[in-house]
Amino acid sequence: QVQLVESGGGLVQPGGSLRLSCAAPGSIFRIKTMGWYRQAPGKQRELVAGISSGGITNYVDGVKGRFTISRDNSKNTVYLQMNGLKPEDTAVYYCNAQEVVTTIHKYLQVWGQGTLVTVSS
Repeated sequence: QVQLVESGGGLVQPGGSLRLSCAAPGSIFRIKTMGWYRQAPGKQRELVAGISSGGITNYVDGVKGRFTISRDNSKNTVYLQMNGLKPEDTAVYYCNAQEVVTTIHKYLQVWGQGTLVTVSS
């Protein structure tokens, strides 16, 4: 079973920055797409940003220009640099990996456990 290990959440003041990390340890050949979703209280989970194995990125409109997604394929790790944070960015952030190929299995989709980001003064 592939697990995604997230880190970097916490409490930050409006205008501040945080960097989220998500690693997929183990014998993994490749991961097609990695991304970050978030779910605020009372709202549906939404895609924040995604990145392909070739480095093509996409962002939800509300974070463009503030958030940057990147990945290190050699470490099977994805990052989300969040600048200019706003109270409306408060949510649990989930790492996601699609088409994860290991030595014994191909997983169509894997989720992290989630990390809480709170933006408040």
